[in-house]
Amino acid sequence: MKTALPKPVYARFCKQVQGHQQLDRGVADAVAHAVRIWAQDKGATHFTHWFQPQTGTTAEKHDSFLTLKSQIINGQEEIYAIDAFSGGQLLQSEPDASSFPNGGVRSTFEARGYTIWDPISPMFVRRGPHGTAVLYIPSVFISYNGEALDEKTVLLRSSEVLSSAAVKLLQTLGDYETKRVTTTLGCEQEFFLIDRGIYNLRPDLKITGRTLIGVPPPKHQQLEDHYFGAIPSRVLACIAEAEYELARIGVPVKTRHNEVAPNQFEVAPIFEEASIAVDHNLVTMEVLHQVAHRHKLKVLFHEKPFKGVNGSGKHANWSMQTDGGDNLLDPTATPETNYRFLLFLVAILDAVYKHGGLLRSSIASSSNEHRLGANEAPPAIVSAFLGEHLSEILDAIEEQRPSRDFHARADSSVVLDSTKPKAQGTTLDLNISTMPPIARDLTDRNRTSPFAFTGNKFEYRAVGSKQSPSFPVVLLNAAVSKSLESVTEALEQIKGDKDVPSEEDMLAVIRQFVTASKKIRFEGNGYSDEWVQEAEARGLPNIRSCPEAFKQLISPSSLELLIGQGILSSSEVHSRYHIQLEKYAKDLIIEGSTLAGLIKKRVLPAAFTYRKELAESINSQAVCGVEAVPEIKILKKLTADCISLQDATDKLDALVEKIDGMHGDEQGVAAGTELTVALEEVRSYSDAIEAHVGDKYWPLPKYTELLF
Repeated sequence: MKTALPKPVYARFCKQVQGHQQLDRGVADAVAHAVRIWAQDKGATHFTHWFQPQTGTTAEKHDSFLTLKSQIINGQEEIYAIDAFSGGQLLQSEPDASSFPNGGVRSTFEARGYTIWDPISPMFVRRGPHGTAVLYIPSVFISYNGEALDEKTVLLRSSEVLSSAAVKLLQTLGDYETKRVTTTLGCEQEFFLIDRGIYNLRPDLKITGRTLIGVPPPKHQQLEDHYFGAIPSRVLACIAEAEYELARIGVPVKTRHNEVAPNQFEVAPIFEEASIAVDHNLVTMEVLHQVAHRHKLKVLFHEKPFKGVNGSGKHANWSMQTDGGDNLLDPTATPETNYRFLLFLVAILDAVYKHGGLLRSSIASSSNEHRLGANEAPPAIVSAFLGEHLSEILDAIEEQRPSRDFHARADSSVVLDSTKPKAQGTTLDLNISTMPPIARDLTDRNRTSPFAFTGNKFEYRAVGSKQSPSFPVVLLNAAVSKSLESVTEALEQIKGDKDVPSEEDMLAVIRQFVTASKKIRFEGNGYSDEWVQEAEARGLPNIRSCPEAFKQLISPSSLELLIGQGILSSSEVHSRYHIQLEKYAKDLIIEGSTLAGLIKKRVLPAAFTYRKELAESINSQAVCGVEAVPEIKILKKLTADCISLQDATDKLDALVEKIDGMHGDEQGVAAGTELTVALEEVRSYSDAIEAHVGDKYWPLPKYTELLF
């Protein structure tokens, strides 16, 4: 843009995207002309306002640059084609808003909606078939009356609210140079890759994204040999091509590696401003999907596509940065005296403590429910991990005592085991003469914590792999901005007439918030039963089900937080609640219908065929005077399991029909309490039958074929 636009226009554009003035039509016309030339030079024939409806994915409608123009020459009208793209076309478009999730905000006949260009997020060109390409214009999506129908609008609002609160706190501390604070985000994207030909033979995978039946193979992840292992060549070719495609459109993918489960992998980007990071995460998922298809692979983003092995998450690494480039969550070498860092830190802890239930609601879904609470992902109890060093500093401030010096070297008088590394402050000595001292972080990591401090950021580990990271960040921003306001008010009150608060003033406020939010800090094993009991004693919510989690969104404290800060209106909050609940119920109803059909049309017929062969074998052996003891034993077990499976499937069928006829809260609760149990019961009998039926009779590819 700097190269293509006249300098005065570019300067005005920069002021407008920084919020100093509204985007005007003159600048939009200049940008539209420049971007059309740029895009067409890259082969673009169409443009699209690319937006994020509340479906967990993106949406687009392509329009060509083609325009017909006519003129009268010698009394005859001549029509010819030109390429054109105006500022008005750039600024907004009008997709039909009636067929997207709206949670009751819009009626079916109220179809008008608007997509509006988001100038903060860079436009990009994606290649298509036959040498064509499309210009993508990142946009927000609103209704005719201005309600947010998308994920991005509320994310941008929350970012502005947090920026305002953070800047006010910085000004209280004497920093008048910072005018804007942005939230930064880096999303580690986990996913599975399986052979597409085998995938096509699994209706449950195609329809629901996960295997509804299936026995884990004898060897899967128990030897712990897949994590960080050599990436299979076929997979590496796919991911490398996806990285190339992403690099062409400005997505900074940084790392790639094998994950814990077989067929599970991860890519992660360099951190960016949150709204851009969300855009890039969603386009990363789309590119991985398309490139995998070219390599005859299928990418699975479902949080738990295979029972018995680890599921996938989207660890959202979140921080705050000033417009001068300072990371506000960088503790520096001396965090004990970095009071700015400590004030922002305790504000975040306060936010997580007060609104843990709300944060839990942001990651609730039927698919992510399979991960939460298991020994592979964060538990359903929201807590925060800081590590030994920061915990010691906060404890020392609370108790008004000196903190332990983590930089001190090991006591030379202590006799150390010569076979073990020597921990000396921030280095490790491996007792190998050719190896240099190893730099050691001041604190370890805690992978069992849902919200863990990891050096200069918080890692929100509970976000689901297939969901947009937008809404979890919205609610986190909302909670933190409110707590930042509380910290600022406390500082203003205690400093009195002083220009800036004294060291004693800041320590007093830090102490106040450390004490108030202490219950949310947990350094131990978040998977343990002991933590469940301790969390209950602390009064922390343990929200096990999705319907219970969704209700946190419309609790009085959540409504006050979101509506009071102007991040969401009352109708927007309630619409999101209804969308979440309805999607949850629909997901389970689809799974129920799919599983029932699978059992009746494939599993039971296969079992019956095998039973018939066993019976014929038994009869033929009886003619020869041989007792078919092994066959009889299997036949009896198979018959009992078939009867149980048939009964459980009939029950599932009836339950799906009943719940499909319900509405609202009643439907969500019934789906979560009854349908989930019925699905698992049917699966247990089907898996028992799979363990006995011969492979040549089984109608679906088994785990051993899916997981290579």
